[in-house]
Amino acid sequence: MNLIPQKEPFVMVDTLVNYTETTLEASFIVPESAVFSYEGYFLEGGIIEHMAQSVALHTGYAYFLRNEDPPTGYIGAINEVEIAFLPRVGDKLESKVEILQEFNGITLVDIQTYVSGKYLARAKMKTVIAT
Repeated sequence: MNLIPQKEPFVMVDTLVNYTETTLEASFIVPESAVFSYEGYFLEGGIIEHMAQSVALHTGYAYFLRNEDPPTGYIGAINEVEIAFLPRVGDKLESKVEILQEFNGITLVDIQTYVSGKYLARAKMKTVIAT
């Protein structure tokens, strides 16, 4: 909770699994109370928000390592989004973030998300740190 700027009930990551300067693995077990859940499924907007918050988690953890507060950021662009299916409430989303480029507060990433090892979604995102 201290690594991302989002607060409940809008938190879509719950575990930082692995971190390097250019990668991150994060997960999220979809609760029934999730903002983007509907009739037992986690909707497209929630999957995309989980991906964006995984990027924010990477940035927030980098700031944490420097003893700084995590910055607020925004999604600047989303490209090449592909969602294979909708996960169910209770499923664990596992995302792998790869930093493709980072410059002056703008980060371009490729994200892939899986549920139980099964490919769920992919996207490229550009995020921007608010100044």
